[in-house]
This record gives sequence, C-alpha cells and structure tokens, in this order.
Amino acid sequence: MNIAIFTDTYSPDVNGVAKTLQRFTDFLELCGHNYKVFAPKSSKTVGGSANIYHHTSIPFLLYPECRFSIPNWLHVKAELKQFAPDIIHVATPFSIGLCGIKYAQKFNIPLVGSYHTDFDKYLTYYKLGKLSNALWKYLTWFHRPMEKIFVPSLDTLHQLKRRGFNNLEIWERGIDRSQFHSNYSHQHLREKYQIKEKYILSYVGRLSPEKDIPCLVNIIKSLPIEVSKQIHWLIVGDGPLKQDLTDQLASSSVTLTGYLHGKDLATVYAASDLFVFPSSTETFGNVVLEALASGTPAIGANAGGVKHIIQHNKNGMLCNPLDTKSFMDAITSLLTDEKKRRHMSENAIIYAQSKTWNHIFHLLLSEYEDVIMHELQRKHA
Repeated sequence: MNIAIFTDTYSPDVNGVAKTLQRFTDFLELCGHNYKVFAPKSSKTVGGSANIYHHTSIPFLLYPECRFSIPNWLHVKAELKQFAPDIIHVATPFSIGLCGIKYAQKFNIPLVGSYHTDFDKYLTYYKLGKLSNALWKYLTWFHRPMEKIFVPSLDTLHQLKRRGFNNLEIWERGIDRSQFHSNYSHQHLREKYQIKEKYILSYVGRLSPEKDIPCLVNIIKSLPIEVSKQIHWLIVGDGPLKQDLTDQLASSSVTLTGYLHGKDLATVYAASDLFVFPSSTETFGNVVLEALASGTPAIGANAGGVKHIIQHNKNGMLCNPLDTKSFMDAITSLLTDEKKRRHMSENAIIYAQSKTWNHIFHLLLSEYEDVIMHELQRKHA
C-alpha cells in the first residue's frame, strides 16, 4: 500500500499521538509499505526524510511547544500526485488534517481518520467551556467524510457514538517489550538522582492543567508524614506547570527530571514501586501501559481510557477522579502490602505482554484494506 498520513504532530514531538504515528511508520517501513507523512516542521526537527513532508509552522498560543501549521496547498498537491496514495489517514483535526480531507475528496482517495485527544475536556481547564458546543459541531463536521474513524478505547468510542459519530473502530495502543521491561538497574537510578528513601513513586506525562497536575501536587503534599518520608517522587515531563511544581514541592523529596527517552525513561518505570497517574482526560494512557510492562503497578483515575488498562486490585488501583484522599489511600495501602504489590507486578507484566504493536498495526492495515476494497467496489458498481 501507499499510505499518506496527515498530522499536526509527529516526531520529534513528545506526546502520545506523535509517538504512536512514528511507531506506525517504522512498522510500515519494515513491512515494505510506502508512506508519506505530512506534518509540521518545528524547532526540534533535525535533518530530513524523503518520507516526511514538513510544513511551515508557528507556535500555538495555548501550547507554545505545539505548532500551528500553514500548508502549502500547491506543494501538497504535487507531492500527492507523485506519491499516488491508496489511502489517506488524517490523525488530527487542525490545518494539516483539513488539508488531507480536501485532497482525499478532490482526488477521490479513500479517507480514514483517528481520534486521539478529548479536546472538549481540555476546554474547562483553560476556562473555555463555553466553546464546547461549537467544538463538537466542528469535530462532527470534520470527521463526517471519513470511511472509518479509529479510536483508542471503548470509553472514547461510546463518547463519540453519543455525539453522533459513525463508522467507529477501536485502534488500541501497544507496547515495545524490548524497551519497557523490569530488567534495569535500580541502583544506578538511585545513584543518579541521589535517592535514599525506601520507595520510588513516579509520574510520566505533560506538566499541564488537563493532566490534573494540581491533584498530583495535593497527593504528594497530603500523604501522612510517616508515609511521605519514605517516598521519593520522580516526575518525568515538561510543560507550562513545571515552574509551579518546582515552587510548590521545593520542600518535598521530589525530582523533576524533564523529558526522558529510551532507556532513561524505561529505567524510571522499572525502578518505581508505584506509578501514579491522576489524569482523568486520557483517551488511552500510553504511559500507564508502559509502567505496567515494566512491572510497576499503576494507580490512576477511574476515567477515560485508563480505566480500561488498569484492572482494579489486579495490576493496579483505580481511584475517584480528582479525589486526593482516594489516591492517598491507594498509595498507602499498596506501600504497606509488599505481597500485594508483587502480585500486581506479575499481573501487570502478563497484561502488557498481550499488547504487541505488530498485532495492533496488522489489524489497522486490515481495516485499511477493507476501506480500499469497499471504495473499489463502489467505483465499479
């Protein structure tokens, strides 16, 4: 297949969408499929690739780390005509996504899309809740031309169905077991961050309001002193709330590592006794699956896609969203029960072993083939 992907975020951006799409294109290359990615060019972009067409972009107002792209329509048209895609996959609902839809319709190319982010939930965190109805009207209009819309979890599928979306299919996320596992040196990490406390608890993700970072701060600051003094927190990530976190947790045993990648990130998961993730806005929760694959029980909000990954009292614990006490009780309960933690760790690894990227991507290609075949049958009807 020749597959054209239109996305407003791609590697080297650090987010779930960008990482998933990069893994997918790596898979396509290994399998011998041709692909062309239309994505923004950012200040982090290094070098170039014949498979990536970079658009001019500027920082997005709400998220300076994210980019708003300005597609060159004539150049995109020329690239597409030369590439001759069998299918177009639109991954984000912004300017580049609109460009993908336009050319799929113009050249009569089968069109699919994927829904990754609950932007509606984000609005309330930025005091923009009044825009909710307008946003849903736009998202409904944007996705209507697509033959299939791939969503990461059952929760998201149900939500979009209630909003009148059709042709929904679940496209789960997988795990790279060669990277995320439990066989890393805990002592090396302790020495690196000068950790002397008995337990390591970690959070990985963007440091921004919609990740419920204020709830994480409350959890850290409100734990009983006899528990708190035994914990060192590793907070991995960056974002607009980083300085606030630094200021508020200055007196606590907390290390803000910034973004970590590869072995450095995997070692944090593996060395952690618990992974704590309070975000209630996730459509999936890639970092939760990474923690589980590393043998680390996860404590997360009983909301969004996370509630389908964490099996309560099996590989972790689900807590009431934004409920500090619920998270504190879960942390205290597991830290004082080593046998239960060890059992959850075993279950976490078993669960993650079933989530292989190869299987998930082969299923996606099968869905592509169905759409292409349906379009061919329609043309010859």
